[in-house]
Amino acid sequence: MREGTVTLVRREDYLAPAYRIRSVELCFDLEPAKTLVSSKLAIERNPQAAPQPLRLHGEGLTLLRVLANGESVSFRHEDGQLVIDHPPADESFTLEIRNSCCPEKNTELSGLYTSGSGFFTQCEAEGFRRITYFLDRPDVMAVYTVTLRADKAKYPVLLSNGNLVEQGELPGGRHFAKWHDPFPKPSYLFALVAADLVAREQKIRTRSGKEHLLQVFVRRGDLDKTEHAMNSLVASVVWDEARFKLPLDLERFMIVAVEDFNMGAMENKGLNIFNTKFVLASPATATDVDFFGVESVVAHEYFHNWTGNRITCRDWFQLSLKEGLTVYRDQEFSMDMSGGASARAVRRIEDVRQLRAAQFPEDAGPMAHPVRPDSYAEINNFYTATVYDKGAEVVRMMATLVGREGFANGMSLYFERHDGQAVTCDDFAQAIADANPGSALSVRLDAFKRWYAQAGTPTVTARGTYDAENRRYTLTLEQFCGPSPGQPFKFPFVIPVAMGLVAQDGSSLPLQLAGEEAPGGTSRVLVLEHPQQQWVFENVDAAPVPSLLRGFSAPVNLDDGLSDAERMVLLAHDSDAFNRWESAQKLALSRLCAAAQGLGPAALDAPLVEALRAVLRHPALDASFKELVLQLPSEGYVAEHLPVVDPQRVHEVREAMRAQLAEQLHADWIEAFERNATNEAYAPTVAQAGKRALVNMALSMLCLQSQRSGDPVWPGRAYQRFKDATNMTERLGALSALVESHAGLAEPALSRFHELFKDDALVLDKWFALQARAPELDGRVFARVKALLKHPDFSLRNPNRARSLLFSLTMFNPAAFHRADAAGYVFWADRVMDIDAMNPQLAARLARVMDRWRKLAEPYRGAAREAIARVAAKPDLSGDVREIVTRALAEDEANANAQAAAAQ
Repeated sequence: MREGTVTLVRREDYLAPAYRIRSVELCFDLEPAKTLVSSKLAIERNPQAAPQPLRLHGEGLTLLRVLANGESVSFRHEDGQLVIDHPPADESFTLEIRNSCCPEKNTELSGLYTSGSGFFTQCEAEGFRRITYFLDRPDVMAVYTVTLRADKAKYPVLLSNGNLVEQGELPGGRHFAKWHDPFPKPSYLFALVAADLVAREQKIRTRSGKEHLLQVFVRRGDLDKTEHAMNSLVASVVWDEARFKLPLDLERFMIVAVEDFNMGAMENKGLNIFNTKFVLASPATATDVDFFGVESVVAHEYFHNWTGNRITCRDWFQLSLKEGLTVYRDQEFSMDMSGGASARAVRRIEDVRQLRAAQFPEDAGPMAHPVRPDSYAEINNFYTATVYDKGAEVVRMMATLVGREGFANGMSLYFERHDGQAVTCDDFAQAIADANPGSALSVRLDAFKRWYAQAGTPTVTARGTYDAENRRYTLTLEQFCGPSPGQPFKFPFVIPVAMGLVAQDGSSLPLQLAGEEAPGGTSRVLVLEHPQQQWVFENVDAAPVPSLLRGFSAPVNLDDGLSDAERMVLLAHDSDAFNRWESAQKLALSRLCAAAQGLGPAALDAPLVEALRAVLRHPALDASFKELVLQLPSEGYVAEHLPVVDPQRVHEVREAMRAQLAEQLHADWIEAFERNATNEAYAPTVAQAGKRALVNMALSMLCLQSQRSGDPVWPGRAYQRFKDATNMTERLGALSALVESHAGLAEPALSRFHELFKDDALVLDKWFALQARAPELDGRVFARVKALLKHPDFSLRNPNRARSLLFSLTMFNPAAFHRADAAGYVFWADRVMDIDAMNPQLAARLARVMDRWRKLAEPYRGAAREAIARVAAKPDLSGDVREIVTRALAEDEANANAQAAAAQ
């Protein structure tokens, strides 16, 4: 279907393939300018499909030969496909294809491309068709045998999926390697690497007694930065076998790091290709956040070995089948690795912050789509926060409804039923439900699956009434989800609400619902499945404070109607760490929103300041938790809670409140800085990282106050700390304190930092990003970013470098980007079009910055629309970007239609 200039693929149009490929033999003669690819495909007809031509996908290829059963066969090209109208009539036959491609000109980084001095691949979602002609769809699964040939001196390491079965020398200084993957896989999981690399190796013995080889390949000179990645891989293998009984299933498991990569990493079967950002880490060059990121992404890609590879997606609409489930698994792994309950809560808070920062705005914008979309124009545009992060929340709700053991049983049944298959989200949900008959999920499965089908973030409204005479507390919950593009009406969701009741003195109250003979603990899960429901709690001695949505048990907006005094009780006493943090956020958010709308002063009231002081001074709270509580909601998060957004006003208000905290908690920041200093050897543990985070926050506040008061002491101490630091977390924290406070010492510190790390690409990314994220002051930050575009170390061709500067400005620095003179929007449009000419996937991600342009106040709104229209008018715009800007511009009409339909 064609809608405007965008061609839509619809889920309802899915048909099983008319042909399947059971085995593949590939041979590559690798040369940067012209790589020859020979394929031998064992093809079978689908007996349930009507006779029809064989259509193979192919893009940017030079076809040299096609043979069917060893004989020439006629073919034609049509809409990016190689069409064989009359393939052999046999039920199965062999097709041989020979073609060439040009890796060195592949700037899109999709398919086979060169980076540095090597060859690499990225085939998800539809990159394999840029390598050779194929049925490039996830429900065609084949066994691969791959032979690589290349110059041995230039490319001594030759890798592909599976197990190495043969290698040797060839004439002319060339060599070969032959790999065989015994597990059927779709083409998107194919990978090859040919480069001059070195490897960290470690052998591991799984519970079955089998020995496996783990390898992390990097360019020469980076081997000393791979220990943490290897440790993370070992931990992932051990955890998955212990938690879900899922063992490593190949003789070896390989990770390869490459600088030029559009994504974070890719789970190709047995040969994971990673962005260097998520492999390379040493105390001198990586922050605590980087170390945690490596651990999380290594785990995520390894866990895909089962949830994505052994069982894969039937079609791309089912993308969350693998991504949502695997994000849930890597989140659980990270929490288990972090240690105790408090550390686990910190990781959960961080995950929720990410969800709210990226996915909630997506759910409210023109690109809103269900976890399982109904249509797409470019599948690359649906690698979204909704599919990944909201998809993980859907899995988490299943686990909440069936319990930890029940979920493990459901996973076992899922693999028993579907190992080696390409399946759907429905198949997964059915397995979890069937393994738990009579559970809250099983009896509500059809309604629960609305989370897969309906876009938007539901709002849950909670109100409580207390009957003192009968010692009875009644809790009423309501849910509503507004219209979104293509969905004017929403059915009620199944929403698990984890909750407790807290007494005014902070104690947790026993929970006894009407009709129950005795209390059932102090925390439980209520299931909201109708537009409105009530629960009555008996034997409640005094009016309680409800603690709702504990641990963020569902991806909803909660309107709990609590007073400031009630929130203060939760902030001080709630046994649920998430809700304790959430109470502080809501207290601060209400002040920020009021001030941004001119309904209150740009200041925090004394009771809230004192409550935050109490958290900072609390002897029993972890430093990492304190650092999270003391952070004001971001400008972007505040903007999402305003009906109309003036970015400059939001920035002004938030900076005023930051300055107030810096001033009024001055003595407490000094104490936090001194008390949390770490003298032990660096280790990326949660405990150490929490202390460093709080110290860095304290230093930033102290420098901010010093800059405002004219006192040079703390900027001087920050500069000395910057010079003396023994790890990147402390060094970058000190540099950030100087840059964010616009201290005079920021410039010499930035110059020194560049001189120290000019040869380390990942550290230079931090240098660019820090400058682009600095709080705007009189247009200086925006001007600096424009100047940095011309810096000799900047390049739009490298995704990491482009993200470090452009995304940092446009996504994370609203005041610097949203300018009254529209210069930020002009800058954005120019960069989107520049990048689109060479890397449409990266350009589309930058284009998403303007999804929420309609919320802006004038003059920003009109100028933003003009910039989007200018991009949309570009004749040769890629399909990736065209879908984004078309939907952004169509939002006016979509919203009007949705509202009219809802009114009817």
